[in-house]
Amino acid sequence: MTRSLRTAPLVAALMLALSACSQQAAAPATAPAAPAAATAASADAAVPAVDDAEAARMAEQVREATRHAWQGYMQYAKGHDDLKPISAQPRDWYPKPLLMSPVDALDTLLLLGLDKEANEARELIVTQLSFDQDIDVQNFEVTIRLLGGLLSAYQMTNDERLLKLADDLGTRLSPVFDSPTGLPYTHVNLHTGKTSGKISNPAETGTLLLEFGTLAKLTGKQAYYDKAKRALVETHKRRSKIGLVGLNINVETGEWTNKDASIAGGIDSYYEYLLKCWKLFGDEDCKKMWDESIGPINQYLADEVREGELWYGHADMDTGTRTSTTYGALDAFMPGLLALGGDLDRAKRLQESNLKMWRLHDIEPESLDYAKMEVRSPSYALRPEIVESAYYLHHYTGDARYRGMGKEFFDDFVRYTRTEHGFSALKDVRSKEKDDSMESFLFAETFKYYYLLFAPAKTLDFNGVVFNTEAHPLRRTW
Repeated sequence: MTRSLRTAPLVAALMLALSACSQQAAAPATAPAAPAAATAASADAAVPAVDDAEAARMAEQVREATRHAWQGYMQYAKGHDDLKPISAQPRDWYPKPLLMSPVDALDTLLLLGLDKEANEARELIVTQLSFDQDIDVQNFEVTIRLLGGLLSAYQMTNDERLLKLADDLGTRLSPVFDSPTGLPYTHVNLHTGKTSGKISNPAETGTLLLEFGTLAKLTGKQAYYDKAKRALVETHKRRSKIGLVGLNINVETGEWTNKDASIAGGIDSYYEYLLKCWKLFGDEDCKKMWDESIGPINQYLADEVREGELWYGHADMDTGTRTSTTYGALDAFMPGLLALGGDLDRAKRLQESNLKMWRLHDIEPESLDYAKMEVRSPSYALRPEIVESAYYLHHYTGDARYRGMGKEFFDDFVRYTRTEHGFSALKDVRSKEKDDSMESFLFAETFKYYYLLFAPAKTLDFNGVVFNTEAHPLRRTW
């Protein structure tokens, strides 16, 4: 979740404050007070000093890195979904490309003031992107990347062609909601509307309302909002007696098929949207569901180890019994969400654990055992979440420490992942062996959050937007 900006008229439009959203953003969510840390040892870990001049220099480095990756895409993968940054070959998700990188990148390019590159992305989208394709797509990924990206770009440019594409996509995705429970199927054919995939997870069933709700408000088609909200409510209704959700659920029966509870991938953004849908739409049902969820998260998933280090692990959703001390790159969004919910104490402590995870091998692994500080899944996919949390904490505290963390993260990121044509994922953070992959969220999220972390606060009206889980900023104009 991140953003960036810099163009005059476009940025001016984005910086319109939403009074309702701003008022809500100031209200902290209800949550039990976090216990005091046993020691401040980890919080005292030194980070690079970053004053305003250094921050400006870092912001420019982020712009140059973004331009470098975009130029590689345009030269070797133009019109396709992604660039393979080592072999300089295109990669598509499906038999027909859906322009994942251009759509995901457009609002970031606009925010960074990369006008030439933004114009290239928009031209590709409006001249080549068609959703009338006989392909089965994953509803969740297409919603957060493509629907979210089109909506954000439309709000920044007022280009009606982008809204028309978003409306067409929303119509083609909508059959996923036609299950007996209202929980969405995981896949849908964009041409026929045939659905498939009945085993889903809370992230895929509950991370849709920001996008479909915004589409509803901009088009006047209330059904978009109602179907996505029902999916969120139906997910929440199936939480356990102690207030947790599991990892996998059958969307036709509503029965859990995997009762592993965590804040990790498969669940993460479900919690995120409970809070954010209240922030964006003022939907009190969402606020109530968030308040009913954050307490159990902190009671059963939060875990203190060693000398007061705070982590979040896994537990059985019915009993709350600890099942795993696993935490990773996707979990690293949680300090940002805690900060957004008003719990700065926990947010700051958990971000120190994020820093410790990063420093284990100078770049974060996909997952590790935090009790043993041993890598469990060694890959690094260029993920943004740890930077997102640094950005949120810097916004709420004004503490340059979080820019210092960002500088350390970005310097390591460039050192180990930059290639001649872009930036490469890593197969193993221990050996730094590269993987020939550069997913579109690098543009949508990672670069955006890095830029916003270093850019002046006035760059973006933080309280005037809500980021979807792909970091596309959505603005309340209704």
